[in-house]
Amino acid sequence: MKIKMQYIYILFFSLALMACGKSEKQTEITNPVTDNTITVTKTQFDSEKMELGTLTEQVFHQTVKTSGFIDVPPQNKASVSTFMGGYIKKTPLLIGDKVKKGQRLVTLENTAFVEIQQQYLEVAEQLGYLKSEYERQETLFNEKITSQKNFLKAQSTYKSSLAHYNGLRKKLVMMHMSPAAVEKGNISSQIHIYAPISGFVTKVNVSTGTYISPADEILEIVNTEHIHLELSVFEKDILKIKKEQQILFKISEASDSIFNAEVHLVGTSVNETDRTIKVHGHIEEDGHTNFVMGMFVDAEIQTTSGKAMALPETAIGEDGEHNMVLKLEEQKNGIYYFKPIEIEIGKKSNGFVEIKSDNIKATDKILSKGAYALIGTGG
Repeated sequence: MKIKMQYIYILFFSLALMACGKSEKQTEITNPVTDNTITVTKTQFDSEKMELGTLTEQVFHQTVKTSGFIDVPPQNKASVSTFMGGYIKKTPLLIGDKVKKGQRLVTLENTAFVEIQQQYLEVAEQLGYLKSEYERQETLFNEKITSQKNFLKAQSTYKSSLAHYNGLRKKLVMMHMSPAAVEKGNISSQIHIYAPISGFVTKVNVSTGTYISPADEILEIVNTEHIHLELSVFEKDILKIKKEQQILFKISEASDSIFNAEVHLVGTSVNETDRTIKVHGHIEEDGHTNFVMGMFVDAEIQTTSGKAMALPETAIGEDGEHNMVLKLEEQKNGIYYFKPIEIEIGKKSNGFVEIKSDNIKATDKILSKGAYALIGTGG
């Protein structure tokens, strides 16, 4: 009987342990949620670098979206050619090379250069005699010693030769040759072409031995010190665009960085093909960037502005098709209690979102950073 009672005690003790274990297990996994409140511990709040904030008044701009490219003023771009054709003797430059105004770019060679110098030298030698003869005939004519015919002939020959001399002299100057050196008998078969502006070589269309005519472009130089935006705005938006409006733009394929510019000129004619008008923008601090002419840009021109209550974009999350924020309901014992609130949003600008709903007060504390990962996890 005693042994039987021991078995009974053991059975009750085992059942008691099983019931206790089952009760503890149920308590551990239940943790019932009575509403959709989201809880965040102080440790989680700090480790995730979450922040609290409130509604603030922000300036929002109405914008016109457009696109275009980086360009330079016409005076900052030079197409280098020659006044007389010739064969390329020397061209040491490559695309990307930096050149200074007046720097030698290309050397051309042609027998025609020699012929022009010979003609100039011959005319220069004859001019002195023809001038003396003209003056002598003028004196004789005034003293009625010679006929008017002889005087007029001497005058015509001298002035014709003088015009020929001046024309050849101008050609030599345009060919960057010294008339004074030619008059001393220094004749060359080569001429040099010099840089008309400072900048960078962007095109090289020749190689050694190539024959270049006056119609050919030898190379192109671009000065990038004063680059600007060349934007195309659709006809329906052009009346909103005015001088000195702010432009925000980014290089589409190169960077997500936002750069600033300002409307400088608004075009006065419509492109009949795509119905757009050109807008010229000056880039702020363009000397501190590495923009390259021809880069494609996406831009927004800020036209009008107004103030509205807003929250940082980092405070907004999505729960399905709804925009939500997390409002702090209570903070106690190291626990933050947040309630998800559906909101209606408006314009976006400079990292802020306009809040159009009236279910958030200016005094409410909102999770302004870290909300996106939590929204949709409640109740």
